[in-house]
Amino acid sequence: MLLPPPTVEGVAVETQEKTDIMKPLFSMRYWLTAGILALGVFWSLGSSAEKQQGYPNDSLIVEAQWLNDHSQDNELVIVDVRTDKYFDGGLIPGAVRMPWSLFRYNDVGTKLASKFVGVGEAQRILGEHGVSRGDTVVLYDSVKRDGGATASYIFWVLDILGHQKKMILERGVDGWDEAGFERVASTSQPEALLYQAPLDEIRREEIIDGDFVYDRLGDFYYQIVDVRSAEEYRGKAGSKGLDGRALKLGHIPGAVNINYTSAWKDTADKDIKEYGELLSLFAGLDPSRAVIVYCASGRRSSFSYYILRLMGFDHVYTYEPSWQQWGDPGNYYPVETRENILQTSTSSRPDVGKARTSAGRRQQHTPSAQSTGTSSGKNQNASGGYISCGG
Repeated sequence: MLLPPPTVEGVAVETQEKTDIMKPLFSMRYWLTAGILALGVFWSLGSSAEKQQGYPNDSLIVEAQWLNDHSQDNELVIVDVRTDKYFDGGLIPGAVRMPWSLFRYNDVGTKLASKFVGVGEAQRILGEHGVSRGDTVVLYDSVKRDGGATASYIFWVLDILGHQKKMILERGVDGWDEAGFERVASTSQPEALLYQAPLDEIRREEIIDGDFVYDRLGDFYYQIVDVRSAEEYRGKAGSKGLDGRALKLGHIPGAVNINYTSAWKDTADKDIKEYGELLSLFAGLDPSRAVIVYCASGRRSSFSYYILRLMGFDHVYTYEPSWQQWGDPGNYYPVETRENILQTSTSSRPDVGKARTSAGRRQQHTPSAQSTGTSSGKNQNASGGYISCGG
């Protein structure tokens, strides 16, 4: 009679023993794997939440700690843009003094005050202050005084020149002080350089005037934002031109009003709002269309320009002559006093750099033949909120 192999029972017993031993090991491995996966999910959600709070173009803003850590980096230029009138004598170590007012002049011929000096003169000024094309430029002013609206003007100039590496110091010199870092009394004296932007990288087409804006009134592609106070927008308060004459009251037809100060968390500290808050503030603007911002002379609007760029908007224009030109009684540009309400947009948040080409330039839009804006300002009489066409 054949007997079963004597090893079978032994193998079965050994297998059972191994199984009994492996059970707690398997259980431990299971819970360890589950824990790792749970941590991964938690980390992913945490990272996602952190990204949600950041700005799409967060490379355009820098904190005081980062600047302190990188102040000795090669090709980093720190620029103090405060004018002599508001300069307190203390600078961030290594900073170059380059007052933002250097980039503006009064054009008596056209009766325009505080006009951009142009791309040629701007490049000369930058080179004279030791700024080269490849430098990373960190701009700062005093938020207590300017709220970022002077550093943003030179930011706009650099953007026009196609300068790639530029950023604004969050809360300016005040943020530097609040972080506990020291200041110095002497300014850096850099060697003058040749700043030369390639012609195909200069965005001359974005230096726009009143005729550019007028020709686009009613074009659905262009969204116009008046960043002045509500009183100026509604024609309840006015200003004077370079020649002392009172400018017209009101705003550009079809423009909506988003005061540039609305981008601050409050008017005391003047911190820039978080990204989610800015999305709510500009909720009615379509990031796939162009935005034209203006104020009285281009300073305040440069700040709104910067905020929109920080948010990832790419098709942004600053109408730099602003109300100094549009509101001049001698110019036949229409104005209105009725309030235009910004409708909530159903479009998604801005895609960073979506419209930029490989060369870093923005794609240009050819206005459509048929426009659907709320009010074109052309061929209209004085009714419906219009108070003047100039003259």
